[in-house]
Amino acid sequence: MKKYLFGITGFIILFAADRITKVLALGLKGTDGIPVIKDVFRLFYLENHGAAFGVLKDQRFLLLLVAFIILIAVIAAFIRIPFTKRYIPMDIILVLLLSGAAGNMYDRIKDGYVTDFLYFELIDFPVFNVADCYVVIAAFAAVFYIMFYYNDNDLEIFRLKKVEENE
Repeated sequence: MKKYLFGITGFIILFAADRITKVLALGLKGTDGIPVIKDVFRLFYLENHGAAFGVLKDQRFLLLLVAFIILIAVIAAFIRIPFTKRYIPMDIILVLLLSGAAGNMYDRIKDGYVTDFLYFELIDFPVFNVADCYVVIAAFAAVFYIMFYYNDNDLEIFRLKKVEENE
């Protein structure tokens, strides 16, 4: 029960933070944005009708379907993981993924686009949002933990089917 309370609480906090920042970003609409660090980083309102870097523009149904599948897979993975000290990093990674995917999915359902507002103008990086940060942080953390922390036996919990000993 503690595991689910941890996951639900983390999700609510992260999802709320994403929603609050996107609502605040609406104040930037129709402006040139607000420079945070001159010529480096700016708060800038953008309506993204695609996925990362604007790919799959105006493919709302496909993007919602992919997000829904990801949400189901992440929830299933979260349920399968034992609530032990060893797996706490993976629980956090999955809560970050779930929060990021749900935050952007909510935007697509409600508005038909995702609100982006963080812009690194120094390198002209595509405008992004807090939910995107969650997904990227989770992805990097997952790669790190899978490469350097978890072993093959630890990751057996994610197998859909048991592998025979004789194989």
